[in-house]
Amino acid sequence: MTDVADGFEATRPHRFRRYPEYRESGVDWLREVPMHWQMKRLKAIAAVQLSNVDKHSEEGQVPVKLCNYVDVYYNDVITAELDFMNATATPDQARRFRLRVGDVVITKDSESWTDIAVPAVVAEDLPDVLCGYHLAHIRPTASLDGRFLARQFAAIGAREQFHVAANGITRFGLGGNAIRDSFFATPPIDEQRAIADFLDRETAKIDALVAKKERLIELLQEKRTALITRAVTRGLPPYAARLAGLAPHPKLKPSGIDWLGDVPQDWRIVRIGREITLQRGVDITKEEQQAGEVPVVSSGGISSCHDVALIAAPGVVVGRKGTAGAVHYITVDFWPHDTTLYVKDFCGNHPRYVYFKLMSMDLASLDTGSANPTINRNLVHPVVVSWPPVPEQSAIAAFLDRDTASIDALIAKIRQAIAYLKEFRTALISAAVTGKIDVREAAEQ
Repeated sequence: MTDVADGFEATRPHRFRRYPEYRESGVDWLREVPMHWQMKRLKAIAAVQLSNVDKHSEEGQVPVKLCNYVDVYYNDVITAELDFMNATATPDQARRFRLRVGDVVITKDSESWTDIAVPAVVAEDLPDVLCGYHLAHIRPTASLDGRFLARQFAAIGAREQFHVAANGITRFGLGGNAIRDSFFATPPIDEQRAIADFLDRETAKIDALVAKKERLIELLQEKRTALITRAVTRGLPPYAARLAGLAPHPKLKPSGIDWLGDVPQDWRIVRIGREITLQRGVDITKEEQQAGEVPVVSSGGISSCHDVALIAAPGVVVGRKGTAGAVHYITVDFWPHDTTLYVKDFCGNHPRYVYFKLMSMDLASLDTGSANPTINRNLVHPVVVSWPPVPEQSAIAAFLDRDTASIDALIAKIRQAIAYLKEFRTALISAAVTGKIDVREAAEQ
């Protein structure tokens, strides 16, 4: 198993020292622990029960609110501010699974082992909220701080022990005994609280920085969308037009479309079905696919490979159902799946321009209104758009390729920084709650 200290030393700030003395823990994933820490099974320091409170409402039962799987999975802390669902429970369930401050709730079932034993700590008494189905309810004894325990569940090595203990192949589940028999290293209660205070403070700083970077990505994506929309509906900015040998300030004419306004005089206002022809893709099951290098393009992009291509590159593919409205540009011969529409005929237009044009059209809004989001080509073809001459299409495509690539590169760097921050966050938590670093002095600062 992975050593929880692996990867942390390279990023460990100098202010985090190690404890003076260590001893072997006797647990493979944990290895050594501070001399004064004790190794205990969870059942010795907490009461564990698996919830059987399901999402239903029945007459004669007690009205309650349920803390469900998603409430735990997406939140480190459970508070009254969350939007809990309404349900009912028996009086016994209402008594046993009521949440109170210091409780820890973890996920116990999922299709991926990385999604089991995900913890959240209850920050306040919630007398009308019960622990819901697919969750385990853990109530620490007086010798264990709930915040510290929740951080221990999030530690790298602890998660691996639950991977080993989980049952199932296509779906993983944790039994009550697997949770109760899990090992944790426990310092004295005052030290637990100091570590929890430190991690609350430091992870809040990291989370705030991640939120700022995620907001920056949103702004860059908005800029990217605006850049594409402006270029494919009204032409190039003056500086880009000059570089392309086009008039920087072309004469304009009314488009006749309220939201569009004026367009360059030599652009046409047409139904997009007059310029391109969309065709529904062809179904192919996983069993029918043969080993090969031909991409099978589904609504979300390339989903698998086959040995036969139906369409020659370049291709433009639109998600028809599933990821409805997503637009993909394919540079090799491909097989368009039944969940897509593809451009059957570009009618002499520049394929890359067509790709950007379709991206700008908010195709998802053309959903047919069925239970599953679906786009019909007969709803796309009549849409009225502005359409430039082919030479200008080429210039617009080249401009957008260059400028969107710059934005995409910046977004990629920010995402890399976010990934590093999240990795550091996990490593910091893991090192602190397993005694690999001594944060007691830092906790007092």
